[in-house]
Amino acid sequence: MPLNETQKNWTREETMLAFELYCTIPKGKDTVHNPKIIALANAIGRTVNSVKLKLQNFKSCDPSYTADGRVGLANASALDREVCQEFLQSWDDLLIETENIKSRLHIPQLEGADVPVIEKFVGGEVVRTQKQRVGQAFFRQALLAAYNSKCCFTGIAIPELLRASHIKPWAKSNDLNEKANPQNGLLLNALHDVAFDKGYITINYDYKIILSQTLLRDNEANRKYFAPINGQKMLLPSRFLPEKQFIEYHNDVVFRR
Repeated sequence: MPLNETQKNWTREETMLAFELYCTIPKGKDTVHNPKIIALANAIGRTVNSVKLKLQNFKSCDPSYTADGRVGLANASALDREVCQEFLQSWDDLLIETENIKSRLHIPQLEGADVPVIEKFVGGEVVRTQKQRVGQAFFRQALLAAYNSKCCFTGIAIPELLRASHIKPWAKSNDLNEKANPQNGLLLNALHDVAFDKGYITINYDYKIILSQTLLRDNEANRKYFAPINGQKMLLPSRFLPEKQFIEYHNDVVFRR
């Protein structure tokens, strides 16, 4: 056990690392046996149990978790709540900052986000490219965790066949709190991802799947692969329930009626 850990307050950087990890670990996997939790504990000089409890504390200050009446542990600190809110308000910038901390501490970065430290770059274009890669890597990992690596329309559970799909399209989302925001995402198999992206499928405020009439009235193959999910309620995530503002955008701007 690290010396005097009980007297050692969590720093902002440590709390940021823990919150990112909280977002990317599936429900029920936040245990002392999880190698990612063990790796973070070793990197910041804390016990594995301390890191596990920190992840559980975040549930109580994560509105995407408490929205349906669930509660986390009651020990969340003011810093826990502050860091959680900072991420919710500025996902992209906070993720870049967190990846830079991990790089400095030699902690493995998000899969697909293996980019150099931002300070080593000069020029806005390079910085934007890095931010895009980090955001996309986090977005996918957070959705895989939230949906337990299952397509939320069909239940297909082969990660290689799944896509992290934006509800409000990536190109139309802002760089502050929309592009990397897991509440602007669905985890879909490749076929339904394209159909959703092109506006042939949407979801309503009750999280029911709605198909374009084009899919329902065209050839038999279209009906075979799409009609069975029409009107069905999508698989809901353990956290990061899709925000209604993004659903509204998809319904009004993207969906083909």
